[in-house]
Amino acid sequence: MKLFTSAQIHELDKYTIENEPIKSIDLMERAAKAITQAITEVWGSQTPVIIFAGPGNNGGDALAVGRMLCDKGYDVCAYLFNVSGSLSEDCIINRKRLFDKKSKALIEVTQEFEPPQLDAGTLVVDGLFGSGLNKPLAGGFASLVKYINASPAQVVSIDIPSGLMTEDNTYNVRTNIIRANLTLTLQLPKLSFLFPENQMYIGRLKILDIRLSKQGIDKIDANYTLIEENDIRPRLLHRDPFAHKGKMGNALIIAGSYGMGGASVLATKACLRAGAGKVTTHTPKRNSMLLQISVPEAIIQFDREETIFSEAVDTEDFNAVGIGPGLGTSEQTAIAIIAQLRRTQCPVVADADAINVIANHRAWLQQLPKGIIMTPHPKEFDRLEGPSTDSYERLMKARDLAQRLHGYILVKGHHTSLCLPDGHIMFNSTGNAGMATAGSGDVLTGIITGLLARGYKHEDACVVGMYLHGLAGDIAARELGIESVIASDLIKYIPQAFKRINE
Repeated sequence: MKLFTSAQIHELDKYTIENEPIKSIDLMERAAKAITQAITEVWGSQTPVIIFAGPGNNGGDALAVGRMLCDKGYDVCAYLFNVSGSLSEDCIINRKRLFDKKSKALIEVTQEFEPPQLDAGTLVVDGLFGSGLNKPLAGGFASLVKYINASPAQVVSIDIPSGLMTEDNTYNVRTNIIRANLTLTLQLPKLSFLFPENQMYIGRLKILDIRLSKQGIDKIDANYTLIEENDIRPRLLHRDPFAHKGKMGNALIIAGSYGMGGASVLATKACLRAGAGKVTTHTPKRNSMLLQISVPEAIIQFDREETIFSEAVDTEDFNAVGIGPGLGTSEQTAIAIIAQLRRTQCPVVADADAINVIANHRAWLQQLPKGIIMTPHPKEFDRLEGPSTDSYERLMKARDLAQRLHGYILVKGHHTSLCLPDGHIMFNSTGNAGMATAGSGDVLTGIITGLLARGYKHEDACVVGMYLHGLAGDIAARELGIESVIASDLIKYIPQAFKRINE
């Protein structure tokens, strides 16, 4: 699914109007019907409705919704803010339609505004500003937003909570953003909906299909994509019925200092479950018993040191390498990690302490191999590229780093983002809060390494890997409950995740 910028959303509306063809006011009517239907599914006609409509098309949507709710027997009072004397053409039409339908339902605010009482039983429909907003709210509108947020009323936002911008909210004034209980967004989600710090404003999200032009969606190039199941299925490699382990890929996992041997177990098991034919795990000698018992299917290659990874190893016989989980950041290990990254010729996944080591020795960034896959969580990324004000700023840094390194930067989170070398960014749609548990990242490293060993291209291994990882977590949460998921459960449900996609 494409994610469009505010300018592209406007372009898509225009394309639909010109090519369906349909009048702008009729497209607004179509959107209002979908919004009204969604509202009436949740709140009955006994609920008093207060509508706050801005001067643009978002306000026009809101006034049309008010008229339709009046038709369904709701007690509606709409406040139209026309403080500058400049309403959009469609907003003017819907002002007249609502006035003609029920003149007492419309109050036009041009100067003074006496805010209505907002009780717990009241429904507020937020139609102040939509996806075209490009600066923080201020003045009277900021005061109104604060008044709404301070009230006990339920709030439904049309398309996007007023005050929230479609992409970049780095310098927004967050106290001046509506906190909705339900956001009814039109056709496609907005980029800012995917960032954790914006969830408090969105509430429950519902995407309404208002039949914007499919041809227009296909024609407009998007820099952002939300990955869904239908995007994964064509990327899967299918197993030859006559395959043997030698044809299924040979992976190397370098993980686990003494005391962190569990990281090597998790990455190794996940690598095997991802379909690799053979997996060798390089780990300190003291992890011997743990690995042999926990993962009998793996080949164990011992470091010369008892407790740490101390020296780069030959990778000529391997198809992919995963390095970093639980390794530690001692100076000897750090030197071994960068030596390993420099000499590895096959695809490589760098995670956890491999990233922390590079962050501590930033000059080593220029020595990383082309095509490297890095899988930091936000704090690891901030150590690498410096602190970020919010997720959007971090995302832009990750995009720039992927382009500089000609690599793949996968920043983990609820909507894990994958930044490609060409500047495109893909977001994952699977996963849940139950995966916020130690070892989840080690599992992802193992999955992507296993897919690379199987023969997946870099992009496909990342996309399929993050989707499978999240889907396994979703199945685990459904079966076990979101509070009780642990990292090894993700590995347990990888087979079911594969089955679901294949079926």
